[in-house]
Amino acid sequence: MITLHYLNNSRSQRILWLLEELGLEYRVRHHERDKETQLAPESLKKVHPLGKAPVITDGELILAESGAIVDYLAQTYGRAALLPAADSPAWWDYVYWLHYAEGSLMPPLLMRYVFDRVKAAPVPFFVRPLVNRIVAEVDKAFLRQQIKTHLDFVEDHLSCHDWLVDGRFGAADIQLSFPLEAALSRTGMGGHYPRIRAYVAQLQARPAYQRALKAGGPYAYGPAATD
Repeated sequence: MITLHYLNNSRSQRILWLLEELGLEYRVRHHERDKETQLAPESLKKVHPLGKAPVITDGELILAESGAIVDYLAQTYGRAALLPAADSPAWWDYVYWLHYAEGSLMPPLLMRYVFDRVKAAPVPFFVRPLVNRIVAEVDKAFLRQQIKTHLDFVEDHLSCHDWLVDGRFGAADIQLSFPLEAALSRTGMGGHYPRIRAYVAQLQARPAYQRALKAGGPYAYGPAATD
C-alpha cells in the first residue's frame, strides 16, 4: 500500500488529490507544522533526510519532490487517464507544465511568503520602519512584477485552453494547482485573473479534490481562501 507523508498546508495536498483521482488504496501519515516557526517537524527527517513533504513510500520505493511523485504515480498507475501519449507532441507540453509549476511559478511566490513573514516577525520598534521599507522595495522592484509576469502567462494560456495539456484534465493540472491556489490566496492579485480563478474553481469542484480535502483536514489554500 502507498503511504503518503502529509504536511498540513503544503504541496502534500495535491498528492492526496492525485491518489484520489487514481482511486488507489493509500494511508496518510500526518505531520503538523511547528506552530511558531511554521516549519516541518523533525518527524519528517526520519522519513527523508531533507525533512520536507510530500514523501511517498510504495513498496521499497521512497520518493520525495512533488513533481517526481506526480510523474511516478501518473506513469505507474494512471498513464491512460492522466497523461498524453508519450510519442505525441502533447507529451512535451506535459513535461513543460510539470516542471514549470515548481521551477518557475513557485519560487517568486515562496519568496513573497518569506518576506511577508519577515515583515510580520517581532523586531525592535526602531528597526521596524527599515524592515518594512526593505520588504516593500523588494516587492515593488522584483517580486510583484515576477508574479505578475507568470500569472499573465498562465492567464493567457488558459484563455484559449480548458485544461493545460491535450484538451483534457491530467497530471499537469494537479501539479499546477498548488502555486495557483497560493497565488490567489496570498498575493491579493486574483481579481485581475478571472480565467485563473475559474480554472482553480473548476479543479476544486472535482469530486476527487473534495474527497482529498476531507482526508487531509483543514487546508489554508482551498476553496474558501481562493474564492
